[in-house]
Amino acid sequence: MAERSKVQDVSHPQLSETVASLLRDRIMSGQLRPGERIRLEEIAQETGLSITPVREALLMLRAEDMVELQPRRGHVVAPLARQDIIDVFSLQGHIAGELAARVAVSITPAQLDDLRRQHERLRRAAQARQVTRVEQLEFEFHRSINRLTDARKLSWLLRTATRYTPSRFYAADAEWRAGMIADHEALLEALEAHDPVTVRPVMARHFTDGAERLVKHLDGLGVWSG
Repeated sequence: MAERSKVQDVSHPQLSETVASLLRDRIMSGQLRPGERIRLEEIAQETGLSITPVREALLMLRAEDMVELQPRRGHVVAPLARQDIIDVFSLQGHIAGELAARVAVSITPAQLDDLRRQHERLRRAAQARQVTRVEQLEFEFHRSINRLTDARKLSWLLRTATRYTPSRFYAADAEWRAGMIADHEALLEALEAHDPVTVRPVMARHFTDGAERLVKHLDGLGVWSG
């Protein structure tokens, strides 16, 4: 297993980002709490990888202020405040709203039909409680909207900000799934009407709802450090 993992590390350098994404999700959903130690060996064993991509992932998370390196303790989860969640999701909603508003101006019937087909696949997955598929299809739905703008830099900023969204946490929440479907249907109606003014708050609500749910969840866990 160790030798096979080392080969994977060499041929797939993106594995460090995969590990970083796993740890981000756990930190933002409260599975890993502020001050909790992250042991390289345990993560490597869990993921079946060598220490190298895990160490690289922690370096990435240190640069993002998600973890800290402390003397005699190693890597620990950085402090997290309620306002951090509100700020991140507010930024996501603002950028996503601007991108969707631009799409509303120029979207074609064929592009709208494609989004509706994606939404229908997502709706069926949500009804079937297929958490992993919901997670994947929700990402693809929003990525398709963002790509229609051809706003590469703005889309990159949104992609960076949404790194901190614990997508598995949301996809597993039945109430969130129902709200997500309703939000998407309202968004599609606004896009069909070529109404950028309506699109912005609809998209923003999609993210503010996510912030409220996550804050409530973390309140219950008592993870706040400030």
